[in-house]
Amino acid sequence: MKYPLILLFAIALSCFNCASEKEPVEIKTFVEEPHSFAIPNKAYINHLDLDIEVDFDSQTIKGSATYDITNNNASEIVLDSKFLDIKSVKADGKETSFRLGDFDEFLGQALYIDIKNDTKTIKVFYETTEQTEALQWLDPQQTADKTHPFLFTQGQAILTRTWIPIQDSPQIRITYNATVKVPTELMAVMSAENPKEKNPVGFYHFQMKQPISPYLIALSVGNLEYRAISNRTGVYAETSMIDKVQNEFSEMDNMLKAAEALYGTYAWEQFDVIVLPPSFPFGGMENPRLTFATPTLIAGDKSLTSVIAHELAHSWSGNLVTNSTWNDFWLNEGFTVYFEIRIMEALYGKERADMLALIGRQDLEDEIEDLKDTPESTQLKLNLKNENPDDGMNSIAYDKGYLFLRTLEETAGRDKFDVFLKSYFTTNAFTTLTTEDFVNYLNTQLLEPNNIKFNTEEWIYKPGIPSNAVVITSDKFDIAERFLEQFLKLNEVDTALTNHWTTQEWVHFIRNFPETITPEQMALLDNAFDFTNSGNSHIAMVWFEQSIIHDYIGNDVDKNIASFLTQVGRRWYVETLFKAYKKADKVEEALSIYKETRGNYHSVTAGTIDLLLNYTSEDSTSKVE
Repeated sequence: MKYPLILLFAIALSCFNCASEKEPVEIKTFVEEPHSFAIPNKAYINHLDLDIEVDFDSQTIKGSATYDITNNNASEIVLDSKFLDIKSVKADGKETSFRLGDFDEFLGQALYIDIKNDTKTIKVFYETTEQTEALQWLDPQQTADKTHPFLFTQGQAILTRTWIPIQDSPQIRITYNATVKVPTELMAVMSAENPKEKNPVGFYHFQMKQPISPYLIALSVGNLEYRAISNRTGVYAETSMIDKVQNEFSEMDNMLKAAEALYGTYAWEQFDVIVLPPSFPFGGMENPRLTFATPTLIAGDKSLTSVIAHELAHSWSGNLVTNSTWNDFWLNEGFTVYFEIRIMEALYGKERADMLALIGRQDLEDEIEDLKDTPESTQLKLNLKNENPDDGMNSIAYDKGYLFLRTLEETAGRDKFDVFLKSYFTTNAFTTLTTEDFVNYLNTQLLEPNNIKFNTEEWIYKPGIPSNAVVITSDKFDIAERFLEQFLKLNEVDTALTNHWTTQEWVHFIRNFPETITPEQMALLDNAFDFTNSGNSHIAMVWFEQSIIHDYIGNDVDKNIASFLTQVGRRWYVETLFKAYKKADKVEEALSIYKETRGNYHSVTAGTIDLLLNYTSEDSTSKVE
């Protein structure tokens, strides 16, 4: 068909006008963020290209971070920065001006970058400094192999800004690519698609295709080997550790299958674990595709692998559906503890799962007692403005959050609750939620359709534990308590009664020592079970805690405690033992040890103990009130 010339002209003009009109930019709406200087409602980042070199001689990372940005007609974009040396900045390839704001103890400094209202990319050239808190540089002697240096990062909660200038809020989700140059004898791995062997020229390229929050960007560099466990699970470790690690975590694929059977397809393709040197401050960190883990999990009998189930569960709760701010941290951890215990139940039975849950309930009671002077700190939804978000990373988020969900499950029924939880992960995948978003989803998708009355507001916004909390029991824990009572009465140890005890039973037994237990009675137990030399880090930790509190010094326990605190940097363990010293009025002894061990700890652990012991420097006279 032929068209009149005037009609063709009109069509062409119309198309030209359509093409020349600027398409409106879809801008996300972000909630107020107390722990970031960024103003994402004006301009926010959505993709990172990182190009860096890791220099072990100067202990610095230097290079550039290039960002694709969404721009809401802004003249400025604001990033977070702390202890970084910002060299220069470009906007759409051209030099642009920038400035740093005032320094804040927790937040660092705002990095203000001048842009145009149509700027699409920014590039920041920078270098880390010796104050950078996310990085820990380890000498060969601090590693397992004792032959090569090591580096790892720890970004949670707001430390990514100390090694990458970034909008360091969990509600900012970005994809990223990275090129990392390292010494040729070392391997680099990240929370991304990873190599399985060393690159002979020391260049590594990474891609994270799914959008993640900045605290989940992670890097580790060391003399690493990889061992596959299945076609989508495997482990990294130093050469001297790799066989033990592969054996300890051999059930990872079974965990992954159990998780998928519960709450849907794993969204990250690969689930690997890297076991880091002992100074790593957490049991595990759920960096997508590559969980970072402490070597304290290597017990030789797979008895501490619930931590791996926990980090795997984060692939849904935390990584897939993320808390919008750190005030909503319980949305990450409460859900993850619930999911972890469901995985453990699926693989090892309800009895073991309930023992894990009961240990958590005991931790929660201890935490509430510690926080009795600040009861508002025991709410699930927190207000951490002007505070370090690490202050909210305690048993309240984890174990009160779990107890809330477990009580919901028993109220609604497991079948209905599982349907709800699976839809929660699927519907909200790759998004961030506030507590209020969750409450709305809970009401509309579970409670109202099923005519369920539940005290949600009390659980979330009130201190303490509501009276309708589910009661968790364990027959095996009852048996352990009776064994303890018999021992205290007779001062005799029947070791046959403890055959086949699990780690949880031993921990429960030791934690329940009465105030009246004597050093002589502890010596009887130590001679029977050799707790002082336990190869299980959790059992050793609770035994050392009781030894400090009850003045037990037999079997070289003091020497072993000092050695434990030198070799282990896991914050939970280290804090527990220094708290015990403080409780026992042995502060000078604690300080003497801490002065020797502090240099081995990551800044996350050191910062916690500094506050606990009122420690200021190696040379200072510290005082605990």
